[in-house]
Amino acid sequence: MRFRSLAVLCVLAMAGSALHAADAPDWSRFRGPNGSGISTATNIPTEFGLAKNLVWRLELPPGHSSPILHGDRLYLTAFRGDELVTIAIDRHRGRILWERPAPPVKTRVIDKRNNAASPSPAVEENGVYVFFPDYGLVAYDAAGTELWTMPLGPFNNIYGMGASPIIVGDLLVLACDQSLGSYLMAVDKRTGKVRWKVERPEAKSGHSTPILWKGPDGRDQILLPGSFFLTAYDAATGRKLWWVGGLSFEMKSTPVMSGDTIYVNGYGAPVNDPGNKVSVPAADEVWKTADADGDGVISKAEFPKFTPAFWFEVADLDTNGTLTKDEWAYYRAALDSENGMLAIRLGGSGDMSDTAIRWKYQRTVPQLPSPLLYGGVLYMINDNGIVTTLNPETGERLKQGRLTGAPGAHFSSPVAADGHIFFTSEAGAVVVVDPGGDITPKVVNDLGEDAYATPAFADGRIYVRTVAALYAFGER
Repeated sequence: MRFRSLAVLCVLAMAGSALHAADAPDWSRFRGPNGSGISTATNIPTEFGLAKNLVWRLELPPGHSSPILHGDRLYLTAFRGDELVTIAIDRHRGRILWERPAPPVKTRVIDKRNNAASPSPAVEENGVYVFFPDYGLVAYDAAGTELWTMPLGPFNNIYGMGASPIIVGDLLVLACDQSLGSYLMAVDKRTGKVRWKVERPEAKSGHSTPILWKGPDGRDQILLPGSFFLTAYDAATGRKLWWVGGLSFEMKSTPVMSGDTIYVNGYGAPVNDPGNKVSVPAADEVWKTADADGDGVISKAEFPKFTPAFWFEVADLDTNGTLTKDEWAYYRAALDSENGMLAIRLGGSGDMSDTAIRWKYQRTVPQLPSPLLYGGVLYMINDNGIVTTLNPETGERLKQGRLTGAPGAHFSSPVAADGHIFFTSEAGAVVVVDPGGDITPKVVNDLGEDAYATPAFADGRIYVRTVAALYAFGER
């Protein structure tokens, strides 16, 4: 009987462990499962604040990285001056379990929408992987023991780097798009040794985090938007498989998928909207009159006024204060690209640009926030706070307008859980909307602190990071 009782206890323990694993939140990368922004968590509160449904509030150093979940923990990155830190938090009690500094560096401030701790961690059982643009990659185990480090950069991105790492089997994959020298890289997640690295010369500006798609052959493909192109790579080897043109010259959001279609939005500038496009002559024609001193390059003083002066910085890829004819060619291509939300049929071989684009929508397209496909409706909110809902099959617009009670900018991406959609404004208003395509707020929760991170969900709670703190709202 004693042995039988022990056996029964072992079975019950294993069953309990399996149940815990099944109930564990799947929000282990930026925007949760494959970047979809959709959680299976239930009992999520729709009304919350300091006086309602607050479980805990934890003050944190600054950082725009979004909260990432694994088991009973939350993981974030932050910075204190030049110190870059990774933080593990007990998500039930809101207490810091450990905090580890990255190797010391000098941090840079490039854009207020970005900072030294913008990319979000990627987490798995006994593995925490973080990317700091001013340093590189760092890996820890669950106890906070450093496994390996990989210095990278310095990078040259006009807005700073922003892509988050993702875990693909035994690989850690990171996209590093910048003005010159862009690449996609996979390293062994346990050792940090490079397994493959592929150059992306066409990519000049952006910080999209890739997603995965299993191709017809059963192999994982990495889908990565970049300047002008969506490109698919074999996850095991990095081999370029197929690509589709027609994207903006600046790509920042993470795409979403459904069935055989991927949805990706890109926005460069107002001149890339339909009806606003500016056409400029080729370099050989421009150089005849613009290169006044005959030195073979165009200085800022010589830059023709086809567009506002800030476009000189956009075109000056090597940041040396002059434009070559190759840089002028990129400037022309950037102006010729179009803002848009594209529905692209997945798969193929080589250049699929002529056949893969199902539809394109080109008004009030976001630059930073990623889209959300939920309940048969495609949602996007642009940086100015205008929400557009679309029919994902046809691209037909269903609704468009601002979220009542949450004016101003929006840089956080929309997410969904438990039959509700959550939008977070820069001013810290978390707006809850019912699914179905309508954009009438069900409730507006004003936290009173600026927010750039995207919320996360787990078993009855929503976790929201502001510039000052991390909040847990929901069941105690």
